[in-house]
Amino acid sequence: MTAEVQRPFRIGISGSYGGFNMGDEAILSSMITQIEAQVPAEITVFSRCPEDTLRRHRVSRAVPVRELSRQDSMTELECLDLFVLGGGGLLYDKDASRYLREVRLAKDLGIPVMVYAISAGPLTYGSAREAVRLALEEVDVITVRDRTGHKLLEDVGVTRGIEVTADPALLLEPADVSAEQLRVEGLSLERPVVAVSVREPGPAAPEIDVRHYHQLLADAADFMVHRFEADVAFVPMERVRNDMQHCHAVIAQMHCADRATVLRRDYGATELLGLFRHFQFAVGMRLHFLIFAALQGVPFVALPYASKVKGLLQDLEMEMPQLRDVNAGRLIAAIDQSWDRRQEVREHILKRLPHLQERASANNTRLVSLLLDRADSHHARTTAPGNA
Repeated sequence: MTAEVQRPFRIGISGSYGGFNMGDEAILSSMITQIEAQVPAEITVFSRCPEDTLRRHRVSRAVPVRELSRQDSMTELECLDLFVLGGGGLLYDKDASRYLREVRLAKDLGIPVMVYAISAGPLTYGSAREAVRLALEEVDVITVRDRTGHKLLEDVGVTRGIEVTADPALLLEPADVSAEQLRVEGLSLERPVVAVSVREPGPAAPEIDVRHYHQLLADAADFMVHRFEADVAFVPMERVRNDMQHCHAVIAQMHCADRATVLRRDYGATELLGLFRHFQFAVGMRLHFLIFAALQGVPFVALPYASKVKGLLQDLEMEMPQLRDVNAGRLIAAIDQSWDRRQEVREHILKRLPHLQERASANNTRLVSLLLDRADSHHARTTAPGNA
């Protein structure tokens, strides 16, 4: 029998949190909700911007992970019952070692560690691959959100068990956002609204050709304005970085720029998900933009720039070639066909979602089991003869 929990579990969560990306904030929001629904918990987020994390989420504490010394991190970790790395795309060449520091320190302190619903790659540097292998061989549980991540971790030499689950954001519940908010954003409620997302190049997406995809999206947006008589809403998922710049750069290449707008309000993850209910179609690159569309039954066409996006499409049984292999004609043809079949596409997405959501819930099941196993072990030690 599981030991009775005498106090809230102290859980640390580290990832790309701190208001930089609404996809990551969606992951964290879902994780917190699921944990608190199952066990009493005091959650500390190892955040890149603690003030933003405390503003957005119901957590006990947030600490500035990139400002902490090794000793500072050990002080934060040593009082935890569990340290969680994830979820999201954290293990890539530039930043893998940075994210893994607390994993290594937690294991040095004897703190259980779960690697939670991550993606991996690109991992081409020998030093990064070795850092991932050494750190992950020592953790207690590893779940990944796509099959490509599973294979890559095996390829770098991780031999312990790895479970393929799904992205925690698939369990996010939307806030109630009225269609009137579209009018506030400068969009007409008398015409269909098509959502579009961009993606900046960077360490996690080094192969993106900005000129190529800007022109693709500009051509596609013009087509949708004419073909669907639609307005186009560009949805910046990373407002404080470069999404705003790239949104405006695409609009600048449109012939129908007057029918496009960039969402101005800084929405929370559940609010943004709620807003998706009022879109009639979506075209985009970012993973969580596509997840939000799927959750609201919005037919979409993806531009897969990374394995995590390809993984989502595989799970939804939807086909689209990699971004580098797409030209304007191919993209417009896919959009045209999907629009004509949009009710069928919507039904197909909604049919596939429950299976993905069941997989996503497995992440929290593993986390709670790890916590309760630790509580049982501690209870057994403290009640053994001679310890009374």
